[in-house]
Amino acid sequence: MSADDPTRRDAVDEVPPAGKLVIYGFQHVLAFFAGGAIVIPILLASSLGLTGGQLVHLINAALLTCGIATIVQSVGFWKVGVRLPLLQGVAFVAVSPMIAISLDAGGGAEGLRTVYGAIIVCGLITFAIAPLFARVVRYFPPVVTGSVITIIGLALLPVAAVSAAGGDGPSFDPGNGRNMAYALGTLAVIVLLHKVSRGFLATIGVLLGLAIGTTAAWLLGDTDFGEVGRADWIGLSTPFQFGVPQLSLGPVISMMIVMLITAVETTGAVFAVSEILDRRVRGDDIARAMRADGLSVAVGGVLNSFPYTCFSENVGLVRITGVTSRWVISVAGVFMMLLGLVPKFAAIVTSIPAPVLGGASLAMFAMVSVVGFQILSRVDFHDHRNSLIVAASIGIAMYVTAVPDVKRAVPEWAQIFVGSGITLGAVTAIGLNLVLHHLGPRRRRPAPDPPSTTRLPLEHINNMTREEFRTSFAALFQGPTQAIDRAYELRPFANATDLRAALQEAYFSSSNDELQQLLSCYPDLGGPSVVCGEMSTRDRSTAGLAQLPRHEQVRLDELTRAYRERFGFPLVMCLRDQSHLKAVLDRGQQRLHNTMAQERHTAVLEVARIADHRLSDLVAETNPDPR
Repeated sequence: MSADDPTRRDAVDEVPPAGKLVIYGFQHVLAFFAGGAIVIPILLASSLGLTGGQLVHLINAALLTCGIATIVQSVGFWKVGVRLPLLQGVAFVAVSPMIAISLDAGGGAEGLRTVYGAIIVCGLITFAIAPLFARVVRYFPPVVTGSVITIIGLALLPVAAVSAAGGDGPSFDPGNGRNMAYALGTLAVIVLLHKVSRGFLATIGVLLGLAIGTTAAWLLGDTDFGEVGRADWIGLSTPFQFGVPQLSLGPVISMMIVMLITAVETTGAVFAVSEILDRRVRGDDIARAMRADGLSVAVGGVLNSFPYTCFSENVGLVRITGVTSRWVISVAGVFMMLLGLVPKFAAIVTSIPAPVLGGASLAMFAMVSVVGFQILSRVDFHDHRNSLIVAASIGIAMYVTAVPDVKRAVPEWAQIFVGSGITLGAVTAIGLNLVLHHLGPRRRRPAPDPPSTTRLPLEHINNMTREEFRTSFAALFQGPTQAIDRAYELRPFANATDLRAALQEAYFSSSNDELQQLLSCYPDLGGPSVVCGEMSTRDRSTAGLAQLPRHEQVRLDELTRAYRERFGFPLVMCLRDQSHLKAVLDRGQQRLHNTMAQERHTAVLEVARIADHRLSDLVAETNPDPR
């Protein structure tokens, strides 16, 4: 469905009633915390030896600026913000570079001045070069975006598993039965609510699961809200809390690498939520998202915060709940700002036990991978290049995710790439797609795969029952099989040529109504919703239509739509006679000028040629008719 579809646009821009808006928004905040929202400030503070007061300031600043970044991304203004239900969170990939930069600059609060100087500069650079990202959308076909989104979900699952087992540090206890009970109990509540309810309760299943799990833990004495009473009511984040930012070229380069990595993650999140919304991603969408990232990062540097990226766990929540309004996300942004200004509110959320958060995270992170699977379902895996891209990128990503210490095998400067399974998997998918699909001779393709079944010998065909004959040759046509039944009556066949002649005679003797019905059963060329079996997939792959860049898909869609509007039936073309997309488009444009009678006759002939090629896949010692 097009991005211009008013139904989809309304779904994104719809404003739910105030009560639901608040509840849905707060649910996203809890998902945000489940994704480790405050882990980065804690890791940074502990590594740099910051005081407790400085840690509190970092947490408040992170929450405040995440809220601002989320509103900028979801609400948007001018050409800033993609205006989709995307929530911004702190980028984990920035942790190691920030620690290294700060330690090199003297450590402690003093070292943070150099960190924030680099963050501000990189944010401004990202804002300025955002249009360049819009030009790379053509290098993110479904095989890349599906792989990246699948990797993001799979790489996050170990984080959820650790949380379900008690969380990092001394609380980690995988052998604790209560931890397992809280995690699986929370997950069970979410699943049960989706099973028994299709209304409002299902859309707040994660929120209710967290609430019920936390209540159970409180009643059993496994959590308390003592920190809520000790927390302050007001906690203001003042600009340049740690002093005037310092500029240095090395730190700027390091943080710019971080920004490039987060750009890949943000692009993947934009594609993921667009898949949920069934809308096309345009280059301008990526540019708007990158401008929002750049501006938010620059503001974060001023307010003593960190680089941001779109949080994939919240994309998973959008998929689970089906609530796609961007205003729900903007309300979540307001909540995060309040949490950053009112520490008591943040203390309530941080009192949720780690196993309870982990149980909810298992569902949300896995749902991110489900979105990736959905995108990959549109990929032509008869083209082994695509299979290689998916297998290699996921394999390498899981290698690093399962054994994070492998980063020690590379020089320190390269550890920023090797230290993240998401980063390394995404780079692998993008790189292999460029090498296999874009470098070398244009549109170079391997030969079509051989049929998945053994070719039928003529002796076996002559001994078939009517039902066996119909079933074996039904794939020749994309619709009614009356012609196949008539060809059966002409047995036995002396040779393969005799079989082809019988099928052609039976087909061309079809009535006008039968031919019209048959033509109407053929799909639009390259249509994303086409599920027409192995033969049709092979036809499309041969002409390079199985995996098209977005701008080329738009051109093909425009042609097929114009053809259907003019003639009333789909554009049918023997794709195995076309060498590449340009030939398909040129031939289609020529046929638009035909008369109705001429075009109907042409389409009937095209069906016959398609059947000829498919026959050669099915029957031994058969080649397509060269006419």
